[in-house]
Amino acid sequence: MVELAAWIEASSLARVLRGSGTLYMVLNATHILGIGLLLGAILPLDLRILGVLRGPSLAVIGPFLSRMAGAGLGLAVLTGFCLWSVGATEYLDNAAFRWKLVLLAAALGNVALLHRLGWQRVVVTGVADRATRVLAAISAALWLSVLLAGRWIGFL
Repeated sequence: MVELAAWIEASSLARVLRGSGTLYMVLNATHILGIGLLLGAILPLDLRILGVLRGPSLAVIGPFLSRMAGAGLGLAVLTGFCLWSVGATEYLDNAAFRWKLVLLAAALGNVALLHRLGWQRVVVTGVADRATRVLAAISAALWLSVLLAGRWIGFL
């Protein structure tokens, strides 16, 4: 893994980003935008599934919020990879970065499990069963943990 990280760190992408503070800043802001889209969609969706939030049915808001969360995730992962490339080997030594990756993998696994257990049924019927509500609670906790681990990176 260290060899791959060193290769990525020596890539043209990493060199360009290290050479342009402005480009790096824009990329960092875009990463934050992706995180905002992801959490701004997934947390209300999880809270609606849990019954904490009332309002439009899951059949109405579920598909839209899922797509927004997916778009935010895609943007955050793409920009996160670019930001990581600048100091890939150093990030691998950072415990918070490693925790972030583990938590991200767990959150993505939770999403896959939710979809496998019948997310489409929830969207069509607007009714979340107990298993879906448990996965929604886990989702909220995991995505907030990913966010906290990401912020923790700069403090180690």
